[in-house]
Amino acid sequence: MERYRILKELGDGTCGNVYKAINTETSEIVAVKKMKRKFYFWEECINLREIKSLRKLNHANIIKLKEIVRENNELFFILEYMERNLYQLMKERQRPFLEEEIRGLMSQVLQGLAHMHKNSYFHRDLKPENLLVTDDVIKIADFGLAREVSSSPPFTDYVSTRWYRAPEVLLQSSSYTPAIDMWAVGAILAELFTLCPIFPGESEIDQLYKICCVLGPPDWTSFPELRSASRLFDISCFDIAPANLSGVIPNASLEAIDLIKQLCSWDPLRRPTADQCLQHPFFHVDMRIPRPLGDPLQMNLSNVGPEPNLELNLWDFGTNEDDCYLGLTLAVNPSPSCLDLFPAKMASKSQGTGTDMLFCPGFQDHSQQSVFWSLFPPDHHQISTPVDSSLSLSFSTIPHSTIGAPQSTGFGMTSLQTNCLERPFLAMSSSFQQGRCL
Repeated sequence: MERYRILKELGDGTCGNVYKAINTETSEIVAVKKMKRKFYFWEECINLREIKSLRKLNHANIIKLKEIVRENNELFFILEYMERNLYQLMKERQRPFLEEEIRGLMSQVLQGLAHMHKNSYFHRDLKPENLLVTDDVIKIADFGLAREVSSSPPFTDYVSTRWYRAPEVLLQSSSYTPAIDMWAVGAILAELFTLCPIFPGESEIDQLYKICCVLGPPDWTSFPELRSASRLFDISCFDIAPANLSGVIPNASLEAIDLIKQLCSWDPLRRPTADQCLQHPFFHVDMRIPRPLGDPLQMNLSNVGPEPNLELNLWDFGTNEDDCYLGLTLAVNPSPSCLDLFPAKMASKSQGTGTDMLFCPGFQDHSQQSVFWSLFPPDHHQISTPVDSSLSLSFSTIPHSTIGAPQSTGFGMTSLQTNCLERPFLAMSSSFQQGRCL
């Protein structure tokens, strides 16, 4: 350790102390973790789970282990240095994060987590203190509780800080899975919006109560192998209606609320994986389709107030030949004065005539002033002549999936020109579990 000069202490953990240090030979700033226990044999060191996992996991969003030093029976980890952790970053904030900033941070965390899970490890202690940040880069750190997915249960009951602990761990399940990491991601995502923990329990039983206050009571069939019947009895007495998550996190978009709901599910089997989360619409709201040339659609919006904001959401329902369908929702964010029906003209290249199309409201949220619309021809039951079109779409009711957007009722249309919109619109994609049109 003579090559490293300690500059200051960064933190004091259960297993060791972390220091900021400088390599006197290269002038590189590093983090040094000094383990509290003694290590008398080198084999003890290299068999530590933290070392084994960090040596195997090489990813831009996972902290890098540079060197291991054993000196005078003391063990030191030499790690790359990061300026602060996510908890410190949130504490320093004078205003809430923008959703774009949250999206950037969480997409990196999920990429690191996806790499970890693919390489057969789960973290078991995800929390803001263990997510290190420098500028716009965030990395997962502190693998002291990491475990191989292939490890055989029973697992340790007491893992992860209480506020980010999955309910199956709180309820003393001995066979939990990497889904406990996904619960922690949901709790962290919610906290980034509010800068306050969403489940701030003061004890394990109070933690379960706080979860019930937000999610409502669980379906106990999701936990068939609980060891503590008395704890189950206590929680079953909770008669609490679930909260409106949009009210709990008022500055979060509908996409963010949907993702948090899926991640913070009582049933671990219903939580999306890290890869599935990265396909959620929350992470794809900035995918824009370029403005088409030679737009034939001329819409006169002078009588309906400000220009509406059009959003086109697309979803792919499965990959099998018989299960490939396209889901579409057209969302309009208008002023209150233009919530009524209004017609638009669509030109047909082959017929040379215009066809009236009606935008009809299907869903309305007055708090956000947003409307979801169906698009269909006003005389869609009496179409007499087929129309040669560049794009033909047909929609039906699709069962609601655990990933993606709410269920929607479909429609049919004979012709939709690919260049029929007057201005660029927003497209979002999401991976669904296999669904079948009815």
